[in-house]
Amino acid sequence: MKKVNLTQRIWLSFISLILLVGLLLVVVYPISVKSTLTAEMYRIIEKEQERYTVPSEYQPEADFNERRDAERLVMHLFLAKEYGRLQGEPVPFEVFIEMKDRAYKQMTDYGSYELTYDNSTLFFVVKKIDTYMGEVYHISYMWDSYRDQMVNQLWERLLYILILASLLSLIPAFWLKNYLRQPLTILGNHFEQIANRNWQEPFEWRGDQDFQKLSFQFEQMRQNLINYDKAQKTFIQHASHELKTPIMVVKSYAKSVKDGIFPQDNIEQAMDVIIEETNRMEKRVKDMLYYTKLDSIKEEIIHREEIIFGSIGYQLQERYRVQRNDLSFIIEGAEVTFYGDKEQVQILLENLVENALRYAQTTITMKALIVNDTVEITVSNDGEHIPSKELRHIFTPFRKGNKGQFGLGLAIVKRIAELHGGYPTVINEEDGVSFKIYLPL
Repeated sequence: MKKVNLTQRIWLSFISLILLVGLLLVVVYPISVKSTLTAEMYRIIEKEQERYTVPSEYQPEADFNERRDAERLVMHLFLAKEYGRLQGEPVPFEVFIEMKDRAYKQMTDYGSYELTYDNSTLFFVVKKIDTYMGEVYHISYMWDSYRDQMVNQLWERLLYILILASLLSLIPAFWLKNYLRQPLTILGNHFEQIANRNWQEPFEWRGDQDFQKLSFQFEQMRQNLINYDKAQKTFIQHASHELKTPIMVVKSYAKSVKDGIFPQDNIEQAMDVIIEETNRMEKRVKDMLYYTKLDSIKEEIIHREEIIFGSIGYQLQERYRVQRNDLSFIIEGAEVTFYGDKEQVQILLENLVENALRYAQTTITMKALIVNDTVEITVSNDGEHIPSKELRHIFTPFRKGNKGQFGLGLAIVKRIAELHGGYPTVINEEDGVSFKIYLPL
């Protein structure tokens, strides 16, 4: 299919509109005018009938057909039931018979009729008059020549007006083309800049409401691209920074072992360091990949199933008790059930508990509570408070606290909560810190 540019679309729309208007005029206008003029002809006949006082003198029947071309000529005929034709213009026999039949069948004082004779239309009005001779019928008639002449004249003038209006409308058409192209051209230039990764120049269009809305949407897209670009650069910077240190440690230890710098009895210790740093790198890579994966998931594709809070809470309690056997784990609301992606909810709680392990002094509490149509999940510890200036950035990717590791754990928590239609909060309590996750049931 051949592609049509904006200019061609404007011209096609303009020409289609003219053709549509012209077609409507060709079809509707003659019918409308004919109907109007037909009513006007009956009105003229009735008025001439009222003004008629003396019957016309006799004219040969041969002139009957010639008078059909006369303009606005009204002729008259008088009939009586008792005597037949009294006087008036001569008419052909078949016309006279039809007029007489219509008149004799007329029940009202006035009647309007038409008949066809010799491919032309004759309009006539019958007026019933009571006289000393009985009922007399005054028939006034008129050819359709006047109507047809008026239709042709009006149609000819309308055609001239239509041609003139089409020519004059070329001026606003050219203006309309430039008017519509201007904002689209500017928008196209900005799109080209974005394609070249140059999205620093803002775009705002004022005046036309539709283009203003389009420019607002474009500006939102530009801001999102800027934020995405910043986030991407930040992600790469932090990822390279997080991986650079363990790689350097592993490399230096491996090279020292290879060069025989470490004594034989310290090689095992060096291998432990290499394994530890490798595990750290593996954890960082997994977190980064999982965060990237979450960022591409949409809420509607979350696999929701029934989750019993205690089934996850007690499992985490057994797993992390080994790491800090000096801590007490408290689980409340183990019987609470809600719906969500079990794997993601488990990772959410794991990250919150791992974060609490680094700060808790004696106790970590995991609690679930139903509030209205929301499940409130709380993981709290009795460690030190979070500085006020850090509270609003606590869920930002790669934002680490004083004992943080990679800066992705709490960002993953936030993303999982958002995918479930909820949100996270953090509060400094009197005896520690509480992370609360609100998820709809």
